[in-house]
Amino acid sequence: MTIRQHGRFFVAVAIAAFVVPASRPSAQSPQAAVAAADRWETAFRELPAPANIRAYDERMSARPHHVGSPYDKDNADWMLARFKEWGWDAKIERFDVLFPTPKIRLLEMVTPTRFVATLEEPAVTVDPTSGQKAEQLPSYNAYSSDGDVTAPLVYVNYGRPVDYEQLERLGVSVKGAIAIARYGASWRGIKPKVAAEHGAVGCLIYSDPRDDGYFGGEVFPAGPMRPREGVQRGSVMDMPVYPGDPLTPGVGATPDAKRLAISDAQTITRIPVLPISYGDAQPLLAALQGPLAPAAWRGALPIAYHIGPGPATVHLKLAFNWDIKPLYDVIARLPGSTYPDEWIIRGNHHDAWVNGAGDPVSGMSAELEEARALGELRKQGWQPKRTIIYAAWDGEEPALLGSTEWVETHGTELEAHAAVYINTDSNGRGYLGMAGSHTLEPFINGVARSVEDPEAKVSAWKRLQAATIAQGTPEERNEARTRGDLRIGALGSGSDFTPFLQHCGVATLSLGYGGEDDSGIYHSIYDDFYYYTHFEDTDFVYGRLAAQTVGTAVIRLADADVLPFDLARLAETVKEYVDDVQALLKRRQDEVREHNRQIEDGVFAATNDPRRPLVAPVAEAVPPALNFAPLQNASTALTTAAGRYQKALSNASARLAANTATVRAVNAKLMQSERQLLDPAGLPHREWYRHLLYAPGFYTGYDVKTLPGVREGIEQRQYKDAEAEIARAAKVLERETALVNAAAADLERLARAVR
Repeated sequence: MTIRQHGRFFVAVAIAAFVVPASRPSAQSPQAAVAAADRWETAFRELPAPANIRAYDERMSARPHHVGSPYDKDNADWMLARFKEWGWDAKIERFDVLFPTPKIRLLEMVTPTRFVATLEEPAVTVDPTSGQKAEQLPSYNAYSSDGDVTAPLVYVNYGRPVDYEQLERLGVSVKGAIAIARYGASWRGIKPKVAAEHGAVGCLIYSDPRDDGYFGGEVFPAGPMRPREGVQRGSVMDMPVYPGDPLTPGVGATPDAKRLAISDAQTITRIPVLPISYGDAQPLLAALQGPLAPAAWRGALPIAYHIGPGPATVHLKLAFNWDIKPLYDVIARLPGSTYPDEWIIRGNHHDAWVNGAGDPVSGMSAELEEARALGELRKQGWQPKRTIIYAAWDGEEPALLGSTEWVETHGTELEAHAAVYINTDSNGRGYLGMAGSHTLEPFINGVARSVEDPEAKVSAWKRLQAATIAQGTPEERNEARTRGDLRIGALGSGSDFTPFLQHCGVATLSLGYGGEDDSGIYHSIYDDFYYYTHFEDTDFVYGRLAAQTVGTAVIRLADADVLPFDLARLAETVKEYVDDVQALLKRRQDEVREHNRQIEDGVFAATNDPRRPLVAPVAEAVPPALNFAPLQNASTALTTAAGRYQKALSNASARLAANTATVRAVNAKLMQSERQLLDPAGLPHREWYRHLLYAPGFYTGYDVKTLPGVREGIEQRQYKDAEAEIARAAKVLERETALVNAAAADLERLARAVR
């Protein structure tokens, strides 16, 4: 699992307006502190070596290392030894989680002709690790339920709610059928979830070559795209409800944890689900009749795409070993000298579906090289002011298992001590992607300006600005030219940042390079060292750049006097989100009015034209007006408080290094600033997600919903719920405003004392 898109990778980012530089003890002048910080950063960025990153990647991806496998534990032990060798205080924390693996996989078409799917990815002669069959997990979807069903097949495009609305207009139902959906456009776990809600008894997910195959270029091994037999493994657990161990929601999966019965776990699918290749999908789709699929639904297979149902009938039989497996999180620390109780945490996962040279080892290898370089810097005399924690998470691929169980176990400590979490996942060639808490938008773009792209020979920020101007939307292009900051994206889910940000309220960044290495081997046996060194970051210079980028961010965060949170940027973003949900409601009202007008005008009259709906829709009630005043007022108050804080910080900045007590008081409040945006009651129907500003969409999975309670209430036509969520969101913004004003008051007292 990863937020890095395997294809065109593009995340808007921003540049620093204010970064508090690191400083040494208070006896130093501010100028000396800045010079010292610059020297340490420069020294650090010289240390990461591509050859080391290559060696780590080759070693860790040498064998399959999924959860519970021998090489997964071997890698954890090896990393533990490396952290200790480099001077870190390191240990392994173990958790025991539910991790099903396949026992029976059978897919066959029984009418109108018989076809048995191979469900097999063949080894490739030139790729030495693709043939490690005895250790590879077969292709499957983790947390699918067991099942044995025979039913008509129905093609549902990407399997999103909007696709089922189209099916309804075409008079096609999946009730009692097996849905076949193509990968893409939404997270894979949404596809069986929505299929089950519409009455399907099973779900197949295939990789269409238009989205993930020869339509994008030559297939592996001749090129980087997914071959005919390639299959995307992956979890289909209902993670928008909660991630982590399905049997221990909200608590760490420690030996003494109370566990649910498997039958009571909310996040296991209600129907059996299986991923297949486009080679296995083609005969099934070719046998379908019924309405011709809309043009936008047609892939790149050499067939006419029909929807069904019939005459294709499919037999799907799945059974799993529902075992408890161990996880091995490697946790390493460098103690802080001045603020040891304030933690900067950085993580990447180490487990893979198979060999995982790209996902995740390319990111994990960069993190290891950062750790080596920071250890070397410490030997030269550098000591971080704040405690730095580096984590190698296990079990990310199935369900963000290792990070979630660690956060749930250490939640009280994190609430008291966690300042920032930085996440990476896979890494490749191209542009720097940045997303996260908008308080950190200016900070991380200051970092992006400080590191050089190895190919373009300009800063990573400058290269991303150029890419935005060349590839972005008209609005993004204009902002890239005129706005001081390039925007960072908001975070939904898809990697290990989720429990830190959305459950625990830790300010978070997610970083990674990519975009010039289109890939079709995601979650397949071909994501290995041979593939990575032929088609992705072939000389590991972008691995080095990733280590330089994240390591620089870690040093600046660890050594800043006041945590470099820009609260004005948060307030600006909140205002945009408030404007967005108001515009969403207006669009919905306008759409319904137009829909009803068309009904009155007879636009949906019966017709033989296959492009027209076969089932006439009915009129809808126009969505009611909602009272957005509480949100608007709270947003305005936050903007005022943030302006006060930024002014107070500027006025007091010259004396911060010499006034540790004030710095501690301000930082204690800043560390709680993200937590003010949590509500202990959580989001509607999913209390594990407590952040009222950012969350994964209930029907999108990875993609973010901002002001999620309000937005999804409108999208799902639950308008009373939306109005209640407006009030709740306003209250967390009011708490945030009070905290920001309190931090500003601390700084104002210091500024007055100086005068």
